[in-house]
This record gives sequence, C-alpha cells and structure tokens, in this order.
Amino acid sequence: MGKVTGFLEIDRQVQTYQPASDRIRHNREFTIPMSDQEVQKQAARCMDCGIPYCHGPTGCPVHNQIPDWNDLVYNGDWETAIRNLHSTNNFPEWTGRICPAPCEEACTLNLEDVPVAIKTVEQAIADKAYETGFIRPQPAEISTGKKVAIIGSGPSGLAAAQQLGRAGHEVHVYERESRPGGLLRYGIPDFKMEKSTIDARVKQMEGEGVTFHCGVNVGADKKVADLLAEFDAVLYCGGSETPRPADIPGTALEGVHDAMPYLVQQNRRVGKEDIQSVAWPSEPILAGGKHVVVVGGGDTASDCVGTAFRQGAVRVTQLDIRPKPPEKEDKLTVWPYWATKMRTSSSQAEGADREFQVATLEFVGEDGVLTGVKCCEVDERRRPVAGTEFIIRADLAFIAIGFSGPIAGGLTTELEGQLELNVDARRSTNVVADDQDYKTSVDKLFTAGDVRRGQSLVVWAIREGRQAAHSIDKFLMGSTLLPR
Repeated sequence: MGKVTGFLEIDRQVQTYQPASDRIRHNREFTIPMSDQEVQKQAARCMDCGIPYCHGPTGCPVHNQIPDWNDLVYNGDWETAIRNLHSTNNFPEWTGRICPAPCEEACTLNLEDVPVAIKTVEQAIADKAYETGFIRPQPAEISTGKKVAIIGSGPSGLAAAQQLGRAGHEVHVYERESRPGGLLRYGIPDFKMEKSTIDARVKQMEGEGVTFHCGVNVGADKKVADLLAEFDAVLYCGGSETPRPADIPGTALEGVHDAMPYLVQQNRRVGKEDIQSVAWPSEPILAGGKHVVVVGGGDTASDCVGTAFRQGAVRVTQLDIRPKPPEKEDKLTVWPYWATKMRTSSSQAEGADREFQVATLEFVGEDGVLTGVKCCEVDERRRPVAGTEFIIRADLAFIAIGFSGPIAGGLTTELEGQLELNVDARRSTNVVADDQDYKTSVDKLFTAGDVRRGQSLVVWAIREGRQAAHSIDKFLMGSTLLPR
C-alpha cells in the first residue's frame, strides 16, 4: 500500500492528452507524462484494502503485485519497483500504454469511482527504468545446451523468448513480417504505442542471446517439420488474424475493406516500410477527404476511427449493434469484475459519430463503387425493426467485428491431420492446448497466445507466453525455476 490516509487526502489524477485538434495531425503518442512527484502522489492513494482484487484473478491476468510497487514508488524506490514489476510482467511499458486496465475496475476505490491510477503508475515505472538505464540485457550465466524455436514475435512469443533465453536455452524467433512485434507492431497504431518501445526490448533480448529471423513465413518459407527436427521444442505464438465473416451484402464494392489490412498498411507506412504485407496485400487505402463508416464497436474499430482522422477523413461514423450501455454501472452487482458501461476511447473522442443498436444491412454503391451503408435499428434481441432503415453516406467502410483464428495455411495446413484444431463457431481454427502445459497434439510443439485462446488482450498474451515458457523449460529440463 502507499500512504495510510493517501486515498482520503489525494484526488485521483491520470495522464492528460494533447487536444484532439493537435493530436490528429501526427501519429505519435499524445499522452502528457506526469512528473515523478505527481506519480508518487497517485501511488500513495493505494489503500490498505485487505484483499487487493487488483492483482487477483478478477484484476490483472499476469498478477502484477500492484500494492507492492505502489508502495515502492510512494517511497521513491523506483529501482525496486521495476524489479518487482518485471517479476510478473516482461513488458510493462506496453501494458502501461495499451491495456484497458481491468486492475482499476477491480480496485476497491472504484466502488467510489476513483480507483488508484494503476495504469499511469505502471507506465511511469517502466519509462523511469528506461531513463535510468535499468533495462539492459540480462544474459543467462549457464547454457543448458537446449534449443527452442518460437514462431511469431508478438507479445506472447517475445515474453516466452525472454523467459527461455534467461533460463539458459538457445532461442530462435521466427517472424513472418520484416520486423519483430507481430500485431503489436503492425496492428496497434503508433499513436497508441510508438514502436520504439518494441525496438528497445528486441535490442535487450538480442543482448541476452535471442536470435530473430524476420521475413520467414513458417509453413511456407520454412517447414514446421524442419523446426521440429532441428529444435528440442517449438512454440507456436501466431496471432488471431482471420476476420470474422460479416455476411453483409456488398462487401465486394470498391471502398469496403476488413479492418486489419487498413491498420497494418498504415503502421507500415508510418514505420517507413513498404505498405504491402506478406499476409495483408492490398491496394493503398487512405481516408483523406472521405466519409468513413466503421462497422463494429471494439478496440480494432476504435483504432480505425483514430487512423481515419489522422489521414484527414471528413466524417467518421461508428456502428455498434449493441444497445447504448449505461453511463454508470451498478457497483454492488458488478464490482470487482469488468463492467459494461459507456466508455469513450481517445479516438472516438476525436469527433466520431457513434450509432448504437444499429445493424448493417448492406453496402450500397454505384458502378461498383461504395456510396453508402444501409442500416436499420434493432431490438434488444438484435432483430431488425421494420420501417427504421436509413443510409449513411460512405466513401470508405471498414468491417471490424472480430477475428476467428489464425490465417489459414502455413503451419496448420502443413500439420493437417496431426494438429488438433478447435472448430466451434466462436473460436474457429484455434490450436487446441490447455493452459497448464500448453502442449499441442504434435510432439514437441507447444502453443500460446491468441492462436490458442482466441483474440484477447496484450496482457493475456504476455501471461500465456510466460506460462508456456515455464512448461517448455520443465519439459526440457525435468524441473524449472521460471515463474508461472
């Protein structure tokens, strides 16, 4: 905990943003950092609540010891704070930026709508560690002589690679794209998280002996069978990238796109790379001067909204089939779990028009080119309400309604007949493995992250990567000291 009476004396404060009119003119992060003293005051608000739900199963998936590092920051011991934070989370600078913070929802002070600013403190600890040079390579003192291949360099693959490298194994990471990071680099816009944070971690891991092989599409350029023959264990950490089928007429019109090719293309453009991706080839998609409609109400849809504004869209409308949620939840029936309530992302706050309880009936156009999106109101059971149809002008439309599993082909195609896949309607082609040992039905092949559990948060991917590393180390050595 922090100061005994801190939560009574100090008001909640979080990082502020640049004005929307300023931040949409660039693709950089736009949060305004707090001073060390301000962060310490926020850490002081952590109360002696008895049972800290913030780092339990209802709060933080990686079980960050939040009260402990809040107390350390309050007392000015930043170095011990980052050691504590790193003991559960390999990459707090990422989660401090893009995690939706279920820990704050579970905070006892959230019963009064003033939770501890946990996410702000977490990012401050990580950024402070970089400023002071604390984050540097920590190579293993002893080599085990074992070799591990990791397919995919998203947060789960990188977390596993760092853990296994520090355990003394020779680790090789294979990435399909030209730079490491997976969807962390190519799916999340730079205005939410600049990619220099990924580059810094990759540099640290290379100093720890991890080898990165970029531009290698496993299953096509290199066979999984070859990896299984060459390495003592292989961990598959692909992302969930196949767009969920929309079944909306008119998707073939020029101007209608799935969300991911648009986001990947823009991230490659901002990163000064060729916009054509191995997995997402597409003609240039730009929103400048256009009326844009985004179908979907989640994070991916919100990222499309923010990207469109930065490209100069005239108007952006976001369609959500769900009813408009209440402004405030009933704490006594929901807390400490994640509540359904009205939330406005920074991208939506930049000027998006939001339509709730609306179904997308059809994309309409002329001469094969999109001109509008036909919609209607729906009832509580998502059934169309007769006579409520209307058309929204659209020059560009993005479908962002979720993902059903990894991209077909590659690894799963090569191992078809050996690899057990989950084929239910919700999780389509995910690879089957439990969250205890992360073993697949193929000998020596493990899996973790979105390719196993389905689309999820970065913090869940880090947890799965760490736990898979624990399992692999135990598989190779008979026992392990890696945390789970």
